[in-house]
Amino acid sequence: MTSAHAESVNGSLPHEPEKATLEGRNKVLGFWLFLGGESVLFGTLFATFLALRNQTNDGPTAHELFSLGTTAAATLILLVSSLTSVFAVQAMHRHKAASLRLWLIITVILGLGFLGLEVYEFHEYVTAEKFGMTTSAFSSAFYTLVGFHGAHVAFGVCWIGILIGQLYKKGLTVVTAPKVYVSAMYWHFIDVVWVFIFSVVYLLGKVG
Repeated sequence: MTSAHAESVNGSLPHEPEKATLEGRNKVLGFWLFLGGESVLFGTLFATFLALRNQTNDGPTAHELFSLGTTAAATLILLVSSLTSVFAVQAMHRHKAASLRLWLIITVILGLGFLGLEVYEFHEYVTAEKFGMTTSAFSSAFYTLVGFHGAHVAFGVCWIGILIGQLYKKGLTVVTAPKVYVSAMYWHFIDVVWVFIFSVVYLLGKVG
């Protein structure tokens, strides 16, 4: 198979699920099922947090603990990264491989920035506020929910980073294009989850 044939079928790149190979379509379908399972899991963690958020065991409460400045900055960074992933998919639709790689690299950098702020936040809570994983039921629920989301962000950063390497090596083909689409779906999912975390954990905790 020539490179030109690998990147084009009937003159157009099948970068969307309905135009992709059967394997690519199956990957997208399977990933939707995966996101359904992840939604249930995060829903369980949210329910647990809401049930335990007032069980502070004489430790700091959410109102005393949270400072919205750092969290708002992290939220802005993650929302912008969602936008850059949209730009990456649009570049893929236009067959602009260089722009696609650039937007994915920016997405990874923003994801790392978000993780850096989250690590800084956790460090401040543990060292300055003496708010550790076992301080209270509230702290356990908080670190489980927010930390689990952070692990998803870290996984997404690694995934997109590997995908960037594949795009440099193999180019934009019927194999790599569905991977870009699926990774963008995943990144939007963790962004949406973070919006709920920011609202339910931080905003509700600060005002309530």
